[in-house]
Amino acid sequence: MTYRILTLNKISHQGLKRFPTESYQVSTSIADPDAILVRSQGMHDMKIPDSVKAIARAGAGTNNVPVAKMTARGIPVFNAAGANANAVKELVLAGMLLAARNIVPALQFTAGLQGDDASLHKQVEDGKKHFAGTELRGRTLGIIGLGAIGRLVADTALGLGMHVYGFDPALTVDAAWSLSSQVKKANSVEELLKHSDFVTLHVPLLDATRGLINAARLQVMKSGSVLLNFSRDAIVDSDAVLASLSAKHLRSYVCDFPAQNLQAQANVITLPHLGASTEEAEENCAVMVVDQVREYLEHGNITNTVNFPTVVMPRESSHRLAIANANVPNMLGQISTALANAGINIHNMMNKSRGDMAYTLVDSDSALPAELIAHLAAIPGVLMVRALPLP
Repeated sequence: MTYRILTLNKISHQGLKRFPTESYQVSTSIADPDAILVRSQGMHDMKIPDSVKAIARAGAGTNNVPVAKMTARGIPVFNAAGANANAVKELVLAGMLLAARNIVPALQFTAGLQGDDASLHKQVEDGKKHFAGTELRGRTLGIIGLGAIGRLVADTALGLGMHVYGFDPALTVDAAWSLSSQVKKANSVEELLKHSDFVTLHVPLLDATRGLINAARLQVMKSGSVLLNFSRDAIVDSDAVLASLSAKHLRSYVCDFPAQNLQAQANVITLPHLGASTEEAEENCAVMVVDQVREYLEHGNITNTVNFPTVVMPRESSHRLAIANANVPNMLGQISTALANAGINIHNMMNKSRGDMAYTLVDSDSALPAELIAHLAAIPGVLMVRALPLP
């Protein structure tokens, strides 16, 4: 069997070469793809072919992918959560230093100097007092969102001698285990803002996080504090930020998302979406999503999706069935009954749910007839059925 992979953006060759050439066809223009790999291209207005079984975003955020529509079709949307964490962490550190040491206006000052060396020296000595900054050591950093990036930022800040507050109501047990005990837990966004000299955001863009930092919360922030946003632009109300800067309450805003209203504004530093723009991060993301897509297409196993439960079952049979369905009562019973009526013995089974979505893997002792697949697909609430024989 040959799987067809459509790439919508330039994907690192180090990742794409993990697709075996004898069983995968990869192209930027391919008909009836089995899977789509994407980075930044918007897919909301794209007609996604019926052949598509998976979509993988070579990055963390998936707001350019119509996740809800794919969920309704039983299509998992994979991402590369954590693969670009070090790249973003380093840029957050750079952002803190840019703001703390007034580096951007200092660079603009020196770029405009004219004269011989003696004149330049005098201008520098007269002008440098305008760019005196603060050190990071001893300051407090507040981190909203303690996923892979937030935890790395916390470790780096602690290593620099900073105090760290963290807030993440969705913190997983595994994430909590890997978080330094020196990170102080804030019980609310407001508590974190009140204590922090620097605040950095590392949450996905969801309805619950849109406008997370607004005028009311900016008022809670310490006077003279710095806000950093390397997550998504809409998490911050930029008009409210500009008002806070104008009132001399907020000291600086550093973000990775240029916008018309932020252009040429004092104490605003915008970068051209550089968070994951390193060779290493692009390679890590590509490798991660390619491996995830292969594992799903070939064996039905699911890790790192934004819409499906994690289901990984070691293969114990040449015959495997994958089913995605609405998480409603008696679905497993109907599936088991259909298999029994078809004379199929279940060798092993795993079922997990996530919100309104459930996913089941079944290893059977015999081949799965086409009539059974059609019957299962016709059960109300079943979104996708695939038979996965070993190659």
